[in-house]
Amino acid sequence: MIGKVDITSEAARLRAAAEARPLKLPVNRRVDERHHLVTGDGLGVWFTIQLSPHSRISEALFERGDAPPGDEEIAPWLTELMPGQQPVEAPGLPGTLARRFEVFETNQVRQPEDAASHHRGGAPEA
Repeated sequence: MIGKVDITSEAARLRAAAEARPLKLPVNRRVDERHHLVTGDGLGVWFTIQLSPHSRISEALFERGDAPPGDEEIAPWLTELMPGQQPVEAPGLPGTLARRFEVFETNQVRQPEDAASHHRGGAPEA
C-alpha cells in the first residue's frame, strides 16, 4: 500500500476479513496471510481469529524488515483491531523483528449435559 494509511478503515477491513473467515482449531496456530497489510512505511500488519468449540483467539502480528515495531506505532492498530479488549504481547525469540499480541476468550456456554456425556462415550444420564 502506498501513501498514508487510515488505520481505522484498514483495521476494520482486516477485522471483518478475519471475522468472516476464522481459522478453525485444532490446527497448528498460524497467521492467516489473507488478512495482511503492509503500510507505506513498511509496517506489516496481520490479524487472525482462530476458533475452537470452546475458545476464540484474536491475534495481531506486526513486523518490520529493519527493526521491531515500536509501541507508539502498534498501539493505534491494537485499539482498532481488538476494540474493548486487553491484548497481551506473546513472548518472542530474541532478535526477532516481529511482535505478536493475543487475546484468548473462553466460550462460557456449556454444552447440554446429554451432548457432553455422549462425547465422553457415555450414555445420557436419566
